[in-house]
Amino acid sequence: QVQLVESGGGLVQPGGSLRLSCTASEVTLDYYAIGWFRQAPGKEREVVSCDSPRDGSPHYAEAVKGRFTISRDNAKNIVLLQMNSLKPEDTAVYYCAAGTPFGCNWGEDGMDYWGKGTLVTVSS
Repeated sequence: QVQLVESGGGLVQPGGSLRLSCTASEVTLDYYAIGWFRQAPGKEREVVSCDSPRDGSPHYAEAVKGRFTISRDNAKNIVLLQMNSLKPEDTAVYYCAAGTPFGCNWGEDGMDYWGKGTLVTVSS
């Protein structure tokens, strides 16, 4: 069983930055497609970014393009989500998920394992 753990959430002012981390025990993440999803209060969960080890470029939601960057540090077995120029509408619980190498093609349906989430609050 793959267990994913997110960290790095917190309270930040608009325009600020946060870096979320996703780690796993007992498996190496470089095999998996890794997605970052978020769920704001009263809204459905949505994909933020997804990175496949088989695709050339990661995918980003339109709302975060140019502000968020997904990256991997395979030596540390960690996937990062750098979030810059944060806006109040970015406030949500952020989830890390892992799926088969082409799992990004199917959004949530392509993910097999989920973390418990980390809360990001953007507010002045």
